[in-house]
Amino acid sequence: MVHVLERLTPRRLLQISVGVAVLTIALKTAAWWVTGSVGLLSDALESLVNLAGATFGLLMVTVAARPADDDHPYGHHKAEYFSSGFEGVLIGVAAIAIVWAAVQRLLAPQPLEQIGMGLWLSVLSSVFNGLLAWVMLRASRVHRSVALEGDARHLFTDVWTSVGVIGGIALVGLTGWLWLDPVIAIGVALNILREGVRLVWQASQGLMDEALDPELQGTIDRLLEGFTAAHGGASVLRFDHVTTRKAGQRRFADLHMHVPGGWSLTRAAALRGEVEQALMAAVPGLRASIQLLPTDVEVQALGDDGEGAA
Repeated sequence: MVHVLERLTPRRLLQISVGVAVLTIALKTAAWWVTGSVGLLSDALESLVNLAGATFGLLMVTVAARPADDDHPYGHHKAEYFSSGFEGVLIGVAAIAIVWAAVQRLLAPQPLEQIGMGLWLSVLSSVFNGLLAWVMLRASRVHRSVALEGDARHLFTDVWTSVGVIGGIALVGLTGWLWLDPVIAIGVALNILREGVRLVWQASQGLMDEALDPELQGTIDRLLEGFTAAHGGASVLRFDHVTTRKAGQRRFADLHMHVPGGWSLTRAAALRGEVEQALMAAVPGLRASIQLLPTDVEVQALGDDGEGAA
């Protein structure tokens, strides 16, 4: 399964997502058209957001794949965060539109028609979205793609939204309580708004150079401790000022490696190469940068004002 996901690149999956979004928009719009349900209308509006988000995500993944250049020496990997943030904003706009339509229907209830046909169309669209979301979420972990994860989580939100709408419309058909339809739509709006806020927050943290996850930080720390122990302890070899950050699919680690002043440059550089290779093998997508220093030299970290700090 992993090999299959590796062949399904983020770009290819987002192209599929665009196609599925067009299909589900058609199905859900038809469901709303035949029933007149504002709940199904809210579901169709969210699928429209899926289309816009997948299209923008495809654009940003294409940009993120560009190699580093003179203007962007560290690459274009952060472009994926714009995709996640943009999709979050779109979700917020859709939620406002859904609430507006639901309030109007709550003030002026209308009977629903052809409920059975509408529900079947909605169920079919949910099956397509659910399968695609499952594949995309697993692929996002393989490719470490923020854009894929954002689109997958939005699709899962869409599936649960559809489940709620389908259940609510079925209850309207059984009970005749017309007020249930707009109330369900408002609940849908609040649910997708929560997901939109989460996506915007995740994007903002990535753009602000958030550190690696604690699990990966621990992997780096344990590996460095192993090198220190294998070379005679901290009196011979030690590491400090370890800082990490992530940018889209890339991860970065900068640190100082202290070695005895009597070592030759060739020996010290060879060990640094071993440490860098071990780090990059242990943490997929990592780019390690190690500064060599004599054991008895301390370099102060820079504070926020650019001055040396203890």
